[in-house]
Amino acid sequence: MGILDALFGRTKPVKPDLDQLFGVPSAALTLEAGAGFRPTGLGSVCFASVEGGAFDEVERQVRALLDADTGRGGVPVEASKDDYGYSWLLARHAPEELPDLVNDLHAVNSELEANGFGPQLLCSLVGFRGADGRRPLALVYLYKRGTFYPFAPLPGGGERRDSPLELQVNAMLGNDLRLEKDLTRWFPVWGAPGL
Repeated sequence: MGILDALFGRTKPVKPDLDQLFGVPSAALTLEAGAGFRPTGLGSVCFASVEGGAFDEVERQVRALLDADTGRGGVPVEASKDDYGYSWLLARHAPEELPDLVNDLHAVNSELEANGFGPQLLCSLVGFRGADGRRPLALVYLYKRGTFYPFAPLPGGGERRDSPLELQVNAMLGNDLRLEKDLTRWFPVWGAPGL
């Protein structure tokens, strides 16, 4: 960082560290013990699609990689687009197979990054539910920041968040994950697959 960057308050962007995803199983234990939230077995990766054969081929390879275990009872990955035109890949596992789910999410991110499509990656999320089975929670990994934040929409529809719960979870997970300190970057991911 140069002197002008320091004077004008500019900082170097954080380099993505996909290995941060492997901290999620540890964070899940903390979440269950501290707040009663358990993994749902659902996780997804969001990215901006790019027109062209190269991107289509990488997306096909990623889907084939995630669908490799469907012959042994695995659930095929689901692809969708949200209202903003972003693409989502949803992976499903049994709730107790959280490390396998994290491996799948890491594989998707790594494959896109290795093929030059890292700038298209937006976020990954892992879903949780409260002890009552109704309260949704997601741990969202921001690819471009290399950080996590909790997202807790209020049950019952509408676009309302449980901000106190998000702050509670954030305080709880400080030893497990690299958390996003800038709360303005805690973007809502309404209707995200896996939530």
